[in-house]
Amino acid sequence: MNYIDRAAVAVGNPEIRQTLGLSYSQMGLLLSAFAWSYGLAQIPAGALVDRFGPRRVLGYGLVLWSSAQLAAGFVGSIGQFLVARAALGLGESPMYIGGTRVCADWFPLKLRALPIAIFNSSSALAPALAPPLLTWLMVAFGWRVMFLIAGVAGFVVSMLWIFFYRAPRNANIPEADLAEIHRDDGVNIQHIGWRQVIWLLRFRTTWGMFVGFFGVVYVSWLYATWLPGYLESERHLSIARAGLWAALPLGAGFLGAVGGGLISDWLGRSRMDAVSACRIPIIWGLVGAGVFTISGAYVDNVVVAIGLMACGLFAANVSSSCGWALAAVVAPPNTVATLEAIQNVGGSLGGALAPLVSGILVEVTGSFVTAFVLAGMVALSSAAAYLFMTRQKILA
Repeated sequence: MNYIDRAAVAVGNPEIRQTLGLSYSQMGLLLSAFAWSYGLAQIPAGALVDRFGPRRVLGYGLVLWSSAQLAAGFVGSIGQFLVARAALGLGESPMYIGGTRVCADWFPLKLRALPIAIFNSSSALAPALAPPLLTWLMVAFGWRVMFLIAGVAGFVVSMLWIFFYRAPRNANIPEADLAEIHRDDGVNIQHIGWRQVIWLLRFRTTWGMFVGFFGVVYVSWLYATWLPGYLESERHLSIARAGLWAALPLGAGFLGAVGGGLISDWLGRSRMDAVSACRIPIIWGLVGAGVFTISGAYVDNVVVAIGLMACGLFAANVSSSCGWALAAVVAPPNTVATLEAIQNVGGSLGGALAPLVSGILVEVTGSFVTAFVLAGMVALSSAAAYLFMTRQKILA
């Protein structure tokens, strides 16, 4: 639901531009507005999750972001739309931090990569389902009703989460099982709040994850926000066909998100340490994302181009899943949400700049080629950051 709500503006891109009379640069600003508020809220959200737990923080977040999605269906100007998207970002800010913390709370250290990957795969599954689903809603009822339906669905999900989810200690889990879950965890640190953030920033690994995840999300968000518009304007597909074709690379991204967890899990079971089992797929995934994204931009045949971009998004989501898993195995257990938040500030910066910079480049050059080449170079640079900066664990 989180990612379907994010994808609504990308799917409605041409219709929204026409209704509100927006330029490519203004549309790029609208596509990036979510990521700015989402990024700024990451560290406070991480501190809240570490302090109050995922159940309450994610529950309140779901209610806020569903309200923002409903509001987007009534906007009459770009200013109002920017406010609605910023509120969506605030509401969604605890999502990945809280979800990873849930996996860390319920699974032992060496078994966390796969459940985190399954959880993270929703971030690729929803964008794959969103283009055909939301395009159908938009064609049938208009883009405003598309936002309203998504908002109502979010409220349903929020009620299910609050009603069903419980932390292990509140779910009648035997003490022996709780001890087994946390047997290999490092020592907790005493700092909380901003003191914990400052402590984490002392480590090179923290900065490597910050810089590296910038590239992971930059590439992913270029596809998530501009792929339908790219297929319509650059490849001259109809709205309906663009929605269907866009689902293929995004579906490959789903397979990559699950595949990242399977690869990391296999490496961990082959006696590789948990940190290396996450780092290696991240690095190679980013290299693949860069190479395939650049290649796809230069291919004339639309089918081949979409195939290459599907490979690029598959590789990017291998890195994404393993990037989230890395934070759950590289640091003390009571810092996982805060470290995820710092990492995701870097990711959110990439998510904010990708649609904005790409929109400006398209407006200036009249083509998407430069935007895709830049994304590929960013991915390769981020692979180097993970390679050279994340070799050491963060220890209390």
